[in-house]
Amino acid sequence: MQTKKSQELFQRAQKVLPGGVNSPVRAFKSVGRDPIFIQRANGSKMWDVDGNMYIDYIGSWGPMLLGHAHPDVVDAVKQATEGGLSFGTPSEMEVLIGELICEMVPSIDVVRMVNSGTEATMSAIRLARAYTNRDKIIKFEGCYHGHGDSFLIKAGSGALTLGTPDSPGVTEGTARDTLIAQFNNIQSVKELFENNKDTIAAVIIEPVAGNMGCVAPSDSFLDDLRNVCTKNNALLIFDEVMTGFRLARGGAQELFGVTPDLTTLGKVIGGGMPVGAYGGRREIMSMISPSGSVYQAGTLSGNPIAMASGYTMLTYINKHNDLYDALEKKGAAIEEGIRNVISRKSYPVSVNRVGSMFTLFFTDKVVNDFETASSSDRDKFAAYFGSMLEQGIYIPPSQFEAAFISTAHTDGDIEQTLSAVEVALEKVFG
Repeated sequence: MQTKKSQELFQRAQKVLPGGVNSPVRAFKSVGRDPIFIQRANGSKMWDVDGNMYIDYIGSWGPMLLGHAHPDVVDAVKQATEGGLSFGTPSEMEVLIGELICEMVPSIDVVRMVNSGTEATMSAIRLARAYTNRDKIIKFEGCYHGHGDSFLIKAGSGALTLGTPDSPGVTEGTARDTLIAQFNNIQSVKELFENNKDTIAAVIIEPVAGNMGCVAPSDSFLDDLRNVCTKNNALLIFDEVMTGFRLARGGAQELFGVTPDLTTLGKVIGGGMPVGAYGGRREIMSMISPSGSVYQAGTLSGNPIAMASGYTMLTYINKHNDLYDALEKKGAAIEEGIRNVISRKSYPVSVNRVGSMFTLFFTDKVVNDFETASSSDRDKFAAYFGSMLEQGIYIPPSQFEAAFISTAHTDGDIEQTLSAVEVALEKVFG
């Protein structure tokens, strides 16, 4: 595989961008390679600057539910740009997408549009603290909620793969207000509430973890979490930036039948454009300025191009009731195929999947929390990643990121992927 142009671009990038990238995991440091520079994408495929083609399982880290450059979304963006790129004023499209989000996610009565998932989670935490008049929050080991100071305590995603889960620049005071629980361990949550009575404003969680790899909640975990928060008058925040509209029309909360107080969204709601949102019960959201005194603002919030892209994406989802059944079938085919490859030679790896999210962990343990995810052999994953890339399969360049399937992935794509998995595992384990 020829990557000369990517290598040249990376050398130039390192002179003007920190580490040569604008988001850490893109640097490929955890897989011991230089990054690939992508030139274009369509459907389930991406092409790099050297002309290599890849079957893509990143999907821009989740937004590309319908594949890259879906014609409906592209047409909507083109039409919107003809009317102007940004107004800094209210527009009709903000109202339309707001109405659609509130219709599709029953727990959301009112929604505020922002520009990123990080902005959404930061704002939701500030709102929860104001509503409860409490300072502390609970998050879970390995769950990533963006790069806000409150969240970079035992975080997942790039912070984990780079070995710096506690980022310099986060103050001791901020760290003291962030309490850490164990994913799928309700007792750890109860103990934190018992030891910090009447001081915890909220619990924030990825209902399906995607930033320590794909990790599903145990059968009763989310229900128990809802009950514990209610009992202690704390808000339950579902970070559905990744799972929102990907796992079901109403997100993971619909899939698991658990109602949070606040929800953060991103990725799919932008159709590929930079968008985030947070919403919840009217009585809570009424505290946001200008309705209330909790200040949050953004020059590009509700950007007309992003709103047009997101509205088109959500409208498409709303009109195609069989979309999630199709994604489930594709996900099941990949999972079953990988398990068959594993079983034939008893490879010491495990696979997790929820809907169109999946991860192959290089550990023989059942991965259900941060500790078991961390038992993965990162060197073996790096070798596996390299083999898959050279075979034209683009998976996340981190053991601790979920892969994503789109409606654009074909049976042929899946067959080619499974063949590559077999070759890659044979190369890793011999």
